[in-house]
Amino acid sequence: MTAVSCFESCFSSQMFNLMNKNFFFFFDLSFLSVVQVPTNMYNKDPDIVNGVYWSEALNKVFVENFERDPTLIWQYFGSAKGFFRQYPGVKWHPDEHGVIGFDCRNRKWYIQAATSPKDVVILVDVSGSMKGLRLTIARQTVSSILDTLGDDDFFNIIAYNQEIHYVEPCLNGTLVRADRTNKDHFREHLDKLFAKGIGLLGEALTEAFSILNDFNQTGRGSVCSQAIMLVTDGATEMYDDVFEKYNWPERKVRIFPYLIGRESAFADNLKWMACANKGYFSQISTLADVQENVMRYLHVMSRPKVIDHEHDTVWTEAYVDSALNDKSGPSLTTTVAMPVFSTKNETKNQGILLGVVGTDIPLQELMKLIPKHMEGQKRRKPNYSSVDLSEVEWEDKDYILRNAMVNRRTGTFSMEVKRTVDRGRRVLKMHNDYYYTDINGTPFSVGVALSRGHGKYFFRGNVSMEAGLRDLEQPDVALADEWTYCNTEEKHEHRHLSQIQAIKLYMMGRRPHLKCDRELIQEVLFDAVVTAPLKSYWNSLALNKSENSDKGVEIVFLGTRTGLSRTKLFVPTDQLSNHRDFLTAEDKEGVFNADHFPLWYKRAAEQVPGTFLLDDRKSPIVAGKNAFSYTSVEMHHMFKTHSYMTLPSAVGLQMKLEYFQRKFWTACRQVTNNSNITIKTGLFFGEVEGAVMNKLLQMGCFKRITLYDYQALCREYAGSSDSARTLSDVSPFSVVKWLLTELVMSRSKTMMVPCDTEYPAFVSERTIKETTGNIECDGCLRSFVIQQIPSTNLFMVVVDNKCDCSSIPPSLKCDRLKLQKDRKKPESCHPFHPEENAMECGSASRLSSRLAAILLPLLAATISR
Repeated sequence: MTAVSCFESCFSSQMFNLMNKNFFFFFDLSFLSVVQVPTNMYNKDPDIVNGVYWSEALNKVFVENFERDPTLIWQYFGSAKGFFRQYPGVKWHPDEHGVIGFDCRNRKWYIQAATSPKDVVILVDVSGSMKGLRLTIARQTVSSILDTLGDDDFFNIIAYNQEIHYVEPCLNGTLVRADRTNKDHFREHLDKLFAKGIGLLGEALTEAFSILNDFNQTGRGSVCSQAIMLVTDGATEMYDDVFEKYNWPERKVRIFPYLIGRESAFADNLKWMACANKGYFSQISTLADVQENVMRYLHVMSRPKVIDHEHDTVWTEAYVDSALNDKSGPSLTTTVAMPVFSTKNETKNQGILLGVVGTDIPLQELMKLIPKHMEGQKRRKPNYSSVDLSEVEWEDKDYILRNAMVNRRTGTFSMEVKRTVDRGRRVLKMHNDYYYTDINGTPFSVGVALSRGHGKYFFRGNVSMEAGLRDLEQPDVALADEWTYCNTEEKHEHRHLSQIQAIKLYMMGRRPHLKCDRELIQEVLFDAVVTAPLKSYWNSLALNKSENSDKGVEIVFLGTRTGLSRTKLFVPTDQLSNHRDFLTAEDKEGVFNADHFPLWYKRAAEQVPGTFLLDDRKSPIVAGKNAFSYTSVEMHHMFKTHSYMTLPSAVGLQMKLEYFQRKFWTACRQVTNNSNITIKTGLFFGEVEGAVMNKLLQMGCFKRITLYDYQALCREYAGSSDSARTLSDVSPFSVVKWLLTELVMSRSKTMMVPCDTEYPAFVSERTIKETTGNIECDGCLRSFVIQQIPSTNLFMVVVDNKCDCSSIPPSLKCDRLKLQKDRKKPESCHPFHPEENAMECGSASRLSSRLAAILLPLLAATISR
């Protein structure tokens, strides 16, 4: 059955019930494409039905492409009419409201391929006549416009009545990039708009033109197309004097008026503005009209590119594709897309965009080419489409690394960095070396970060293959789960092999076609041999009951630079304090994986050589239970005439917190003559003793540093983001269902949303071994003493508990919104075309004879120039 015949049968019988809900999907057949139509569109519209029929020819192209390159994931065509053809076929599922809200025309790949980059100022009328439903529709209209802006676009929103009000006051007189963070920030401010007073549109237009002109002259922004979106319920005049001063005769700024409401008393004036400035007029009467009417401006912005017949290929930034899940969650993907347009000569000046065709490339395909043991810091954030490099490597204050990669240079760079670990509780200070270059044939650059010290050099030695394989196969040995010692995925007959099995077959010559990293294998075999004696030593400790009579020590472990780990349990698994997650696949920070070395390994590497690292690990499984992990000592080696520091391994043990407290308490009582002692663990010292912490900062015992997380997630009330769109299905049942759902869920529904955070971290000054101090608080004098515990990362603080004081932390600013960073602009720009038919500007055919008489001479004079 072809896709079209399936389309016919779905219409006729099989999908009849689903059609009543205004969406449809096809069978999950890998040799067919499927067609999806958003819920808010009528799927029997003649334009959609005709488009589905003629786009059937893409099925053959999709299959041929897949046969040539089996690594292709999705191939698809997004129509300018709104339908979406995808190969291979999948079943589309509605949300909790029965809605399929996906509209391909809102996706980054569609926007970037269909239009040239643009600078946009959105003017919103908030005069008294916009009260009630009109203001609600206006907010939704602005939000839908924001949906159509991509990462190459810049924008700002101005509300006007008798005064000019920037929706975000700190962005007065400028534009910001239309990334997800900025658009979401402005959406939050839309709810703060309220209607009052009279509307002075002339002043608002003047402000918008001034911003666009000033911004463009400085070389910032898109430096391409420009537009003003006008959302209003009417205009009492045509404001031709403003257009004559700022926009004629070149008409570089297009005007797109959106008339809100059913009344059309002032429609002629708004239509005239659109036609006289190469724009498009739309009237929006209900919330259900918003989406389609907003989309029409994209057709106008795409005209110059279509008339030029430019098949510009675009690459999107990385985004999360929830359909492609790996072990660590949804995969990051980039899309390659290009526009599809009509080539008929009779419609050339109309610039008819048919849609956009694209394919997805998972970034994991690129990452497979990089050996895991040689990877540096790979940073990725859940729930984020893409982030700016400067928000990951934020220590690069002068944007040296960022600008070099944006401009596709090849080179190296190094800097001191700070990384938070252990869910933000700890800070690691490291020195990273960065290596970067461009990727030919794409707009991307690739960079690798290597940490000095434990991350750059290896410890190598020679052992026999037999001894190495024997020790590697011991039950207490494991290899990093996501590292590739041998490529077992390339050929089907190797996919059932574990990494240890593959290494054995490769080294014994039984699978000569296996692709393996011989150098890494030799290093891991060496580690297996030299660490083998630990097994006997650990077994002797386990047999010696007196050494661990009350089972305070639970587990010992070792990890090496090659991804090899050894473990020995001193108690049964079900008796471990945090037996469900420590050193298992669920312990994301405690095991070797594709993103990083274990947390305990990294922290041991940053310790002073010859000292122990104690880590208070709170178990999320057993409430109130804690465990300490002692991790090991760095080792130094000399190579030639240079001294290099390398970390061959880290070794440690886990003990019960109660066991540690009991030993410590006993020692303290011997010193203090049984004074009252309180031990608190797992808390930031500033929470327990804020006044003492402040005093220690003043004394220089600790240094405060400010850390930023531009990729954070914050808890927020989860109101329905598609509330207005849900009403687009105007049946009474759907409205009641939506209303009841919102009322029932509004009290308890929360969600995690992207946000920016600023928070302090505190680093100790290790040169201060011991000090004392006094704090005066409300007439009370409080004494304390702080002392480093030798050969550990611990401090002992003794505080006189006579007084109680507290302190208050600071907050974020909006300066980051103003920051304009360099960005690689698209190589082509199509802002306008002399053959463009500017009379295609909405409902221009119904212009009154008086307005037409004014407009036609103006158009003729402009075209003749």
